[in-house]
Amino acid sequence: MSTAIVRAEAYLVDLEVETVRTDAVQAFLKQETVFVQLTTADGLTGLGYSYTIGTGGTAVLALLRDHLLPRLVGADARNVEALWSDLFWSTHATTVGAITSLALASVDTALWDLRCLRAGEPLWRLAGGYRQQVPLYDTEGGWLHLTTDELVAGALASQKAGWPGVKLKVGKPRVHEDLERLRAVRDAVGPALDIMVDANQSMTYPEARRRAAAFEAVDLSWFEEPLPADDLTGHVRLAESTSIPIAVGESLYSVSQFREYAAAGGAGIIQVDVARIGGITPWLKVAHLAETFNLEVCPHFLMELHVSLTAAVPNGRYVEHIPQLRAITSSEMEIVDGHAVAPDVPGLGINWNQDAIDDRRVG
Repeated sequence: MSTAIVRAEAYLVDLEVETVRTDAVQAFLKQETVFVQLTTADGLTGLGYSYTIGTGGTAVLALLRDHLLPRLVGADARNVEALWSDLFWSTHATTVGAITSLALASVDTALWDLRCLRAGEPLWRLAGGYRQQVPLYDTEGGWLHLTTDELVAGALASQKAGWPGVKLKVGKPRVHEDLERLRAVRDAVGPALDIMVDANQSMTYPEARRRAAAFEAVDLSWFEEPLPADDLTGHVRLAESTSIPIAVGESLYSVSQFREYAAAGGAGIIQVDVARIGGITPWLKVAHLAETFNLEVCPHFLMELHVSLTAAVPNGRYVEHIPQLRAITSSEMEIVDGHAVAPDVPGLGINWNQDAIDDRRVG
């Protein structure tokens, strides 16, 4: 069978961050990038990946090598749903959880790369094909360690470039510190630019409610991860108490968790992360689930992959601009008039530099 998987391998690549990135709870120290390469009997090769922001990459790699990849050899690469389900249930004792989801994502994105290459179609079209361009917002100019002047300068630069939105980190020790920074940016850019804020799960419900009340005058487009991700009740109560949409999803690891948030009213913006949800297969399920609740999808990070997925679905609103693959790719994501353009070539659309990848392999 020409579509049978004859070789499955995984390896780890460390990438240094392209700039200093800090938020209310952590710093982004490096990107551990876990690659899976699948080859079929007819010589076609798919390359998939997932990531961590500094820890756990070797655990993901061990799960792949010891348990998941051996199950793929001999399987038909076209049967993406069946393979995802088989791998998920074969490791059910460790699901739902970050390590397993990241491992599944590395495999699933490789399978989708193969699927697109075999069909001769780009990911954005084969995954749905809604439209090729998606609005872009910037996060790189909004990190918590930056001064107010630097935040203002970053927002003005994004606005001048035609980008429709920027995101700023919040979680300073005092409410007035966050508020002064937000007001300075809003005063500089005026009412037409979307401003989002992200607390990175740093707050209690009472504190998040207090800050949301203070932030409302700034006219924010969303308040991201104000509380720990497993505090569904807190998010529901917060959403009911403020006019600012509550954004969640980057720290949710199953479709059912998104269902619970959407059904309870705890999420106004869905930020599903293709690596953390377990790949493209469940990512699309979350996006379509969100559509049934009339919710928009604004995925977290991984812009090089999310541009195609967000373009594929009708409720994709924004792509987050955080470049992190330039050291191991030969081209950058195209940006036109403040919109990210999904690649129109067969496969995932990421132009990997294999020599650069090999140079950065761990172990």
